Amino acid sequence: MTTPSTIDFQIMWNRLIAVVEEQATTLIRTAFSTSVREAGDLSAGLFDRQARMIAQAVTGTPGHVNAMAESVTHFVTEIGAEDMFEGDVLITNDPWLGTGHLHDITIVTPVFRRGAHIGYFACTAHVVDIGGRGFGPDGTEVFEEGLLIPIMKFADRGQVSKDLLRLIRANVRTPDQTVGDIYSLAACNEAGDRRLQAMLDEFGIDDLDGLSDFIIETSRAATRAAIAAVPDGTFTHTMQVDGYEAPVHLAVRLDISGDKVRADFAGTSGMSRFGVNCPEVYTRAYACYGLKCAIAPQVPNNTGSLEPFHVTAPEGCILAAKRPAPVSVRHVMGHLVPDVVLGALHQALPDTVPAEGASALWNIQISSRASDPNSGLPNREVLMFNSGGTGARAGVDGLSATAFPSGVSTMSVEATEQVGPIIVWRKDLRAGSGGAGTTRGGLGQTIEIAPRAGYDFYFNAMFDRVQNPAQGRNGGMPGGAGRVTLTDGTELRAKGRQFVKSGQRLRLSLPGGGGYGPPAGRTRERIAEDLAAGFITPEQAKADYGYEEE
Repeated sequence: MTTPSTIDFQIMWNRLIAVVEEQATTLIRTAFSTSVREAGDLSAGLFDRQARMIAQAVTGTPGHVNAMAESVTHFVTEIGAEDMFEGDVLITNDPWLGTGHLHDITIVTPVFRRGAHIGYFACTAHVVDIGGRGFGPDGTEVFEEGLLIPIMKFADRGQVSKDLLRLIRANVRTPDQTVGDIYSLAACNEAGDRRLQAMLDEFGIDDLDGLSDFIIETSRAATRAAIAAVPDGTFTHTMQVDGYEAPVHLAVRLDISGDKVRADFAGTSGMSRFGVNCPEVYTRAYACYGLKCAIAPQVPNNTGSLEPFHVTAPEGCILAAKRPAPVSVRHVMGHLVPDVVLGALHQALPDTVPAEGASALWNIQISSRASDPNSGLPNREVLMFNSGGTGARAGVDGLSATAFPSGVSTMSVEATEQVGPIIVWRKDLRAGSGGAGTTRGGLGQTIEIAPRAGYDFYFNAMFDRVQNPAQGRNGGMPGGAGRVTLTDGTELRAKGRQFVKSGQRLRLSLPGGGGYGPPAGRTRERIAEDLAAGFITPEQAKADYGYEEE
């Protein structure tokens, strides 16, 4: 066997991306939960023997994949490579050793070739139910939020743990769905293994060591070179967001020196009593993502490209929650982290980063219950992912109803109505919700949901940008604030479990993104186009742009 050349390594690197993309596609095709098969709330990747991530699927979320880049090392530490065998499948949903909350299940499968251990496949997905209070922010300890599965073997040399399956089934509301998703995760890694073995056969190599070193060293060097092009300095930014029981102050200090970036979240508010807290692993995942998007977007994402970004938060703040803090909806704070770091980076790279956006997904967990308990109608759990508008960029309007930074898709109305007794009566862009500016912020949505006949429902609200809308940049105006009501005008809370009875209709008015640049810089032609398309209202055109139709 000859030593592969640089060209060989580059070809194999490209093939690895196809391998892990098929890994992710297998998960989407076999998943039971709509959060996976419809929204793509997952991650998939390949790791070397040292548990370094060398390739990730394009499909997936940065919160999952960047957190998973750390979590595989915990599996190796806990189980030990010497106690892993062909046919083993490892599992956890520990928020501090996995990807931030109990609803994310991570599966790690060691890879062997000709009897030798050469690496790991790993994947993560959000399951609709994991027991406890259900997906929502009302818990006051992680113990209330569901079943915690420590790092352990789901399968030992090919034999699935029946006791673990019985334990999971006994603790969740949707046993077939949750267990089915776990099997889908295991199948996802198995599909990756098959494709990897075929690739190694084709290139005539028996390990990943040389390829891994090439990928990681090349990516690290490219990222450091990109950082070195950013002006040195210390840059700070703060942002106030809604929180749960009190507003939350988010603060960051960026120190850029040579080819390294340090982000420190000292000054951020302390932990909440409720489940909006964020484990530090998830904070690091989204801080690195925001920085990398702006500084080195063309470099593939792996351990090498993540290493130059050093992210810390004081233990015990809301972005570095300590056990046993409740963390169920950690995405609410985590999805706002890129806005904070990009606000600081804007001072070093003007006209590069967007204005603030809605950012945090407007997820809603619905528990449908029969209005008449004696009717025999079954209970159902329904999860919807919804997105507001992104912030405008220099020269480009923000994207409407688009998930940034999470990157997940919105479940279709048809798929959502199929899994639960609800009706989505309305789902359209929210006119006037994009912040005015030379470039306009993206629009949020208006969504109306009601129980089907014979049902009521409880819903877990986990929404932000209601009291503190997305701010504009460089003179741009804020995006529209979110709002939670019934269609009769009754105001509801933006967070917590609430009730909608038969005959009522819930209305979610999702926030828009901030504008970029002064509104006076927007041309009359573009304002007229926005009016014609229904993106802005005549009142907004006059108030924000001084425009009246002739």
